[in-house]
Amino acid sequence: MTSTALPDDKIDRQANPQKGTTLARREAWAGYLFATPALLGLLAFTALPIIASLVLIFLHYDLLTPPKWAGVENLTRLTSDSRLFKVYWNSLRLTVGATFLNNVLGLLLAVGLNRAMPWGLRYLLRTSIFFPVMTTTASLAVVWRFLLTQDRGVVNFLIGQIGLDPVPWLSSSAWALFSAMIYDVWKACGYLMVIYLAGLQGIPAVYYEAARIDGAGFWQQFRNVTLPLISPTAFFAIVISLIGAFQIFDNVYVLTEGGPGDASRVIAMYIYEKAFRGFEMGYASAVSFTLFVILITLTLLQFLGARRWVHYE
Repeated sequence: MTSTALPDDKIDRQANPQKGTTLARREAWAGYLFATPALLGLLAFTALPIIASLVLIFLHYDLLTPPKWAGVENLTRLTSDSRLFKVYWNSLRLTVGATFLNNVLGLLLAVGLNRAMPWGLRYLLRTSIFFPVMTTTASLAVVWRFLLTQDRGVVNFLIGQIGLDPVPWLSSSAWALFSAMIYDVWKACGYLMVIYLAGLQGIPAVYYEAARIDGAGFWQQFRNVTLPLISPTAFFAIVISLIGAFQIFDNVYVLTEGGPGDASRVIAMYIYEKAFRGFEMGYASAVSFTLFVILITLTLLQFLGARRWVHYE
């Protein structure tokens, strides 16, 4: 018969249970010690602000005078705020458009880059597409604002070369939100491309070989092999892109400042303006609470709907 040797620390623990308990306790304390910085950061920058925001919903507070009890006044005010509905409508349109275009374009780029090509070309394409993700949003938005200026913008100059009239990309209520959406897609699709590319590279090649043996072409392989096997990755990408699109602030703020009027004002900008321009911290907290509820609801609905189209191996 063969005997399995036990590790020395396990033998010591069996021989001396008290020593084993002490060692396990030390290991636990070491784990807590290493986790303490992250836990303190989570408490200071996430948990406490959430609790403070929930408390402020029931207060009148302008940052300059002591807070006063408001009851449910901030919550009832939500139903009569016509600007809030306009801002949410803008956010909804921007979120739907940006989420759809980001995921479709990100997936198509990932499929293209996952095909056979020279290593240098693959590296150049991946880097150039992902580069906007690494650059600060505000600085890129300043560049795009210069490109899209109606009178002296590069885009309108090129449009004029083919005989078309200049487009008021940032000064028209019909184009301002669309311009912000296009900028967001240009900046964010590279991030989703990397996510989809990781999912594609995780699909075993044997599935494609079997499909080719059965006579499946590229579209049939994409529809019957790629899409089902990449559905968990797509679900993750859709969830994070939808949440991110609903919280867009800096690119719209730099490009259009929410104008003209409220044509491109989104919910994150509205919360910022109510809190730090109007000094209505209580009402801003109430609006942010509605955003929290909407995001939680949409995420839960996505998880419930994922049972029908997300396939796990």
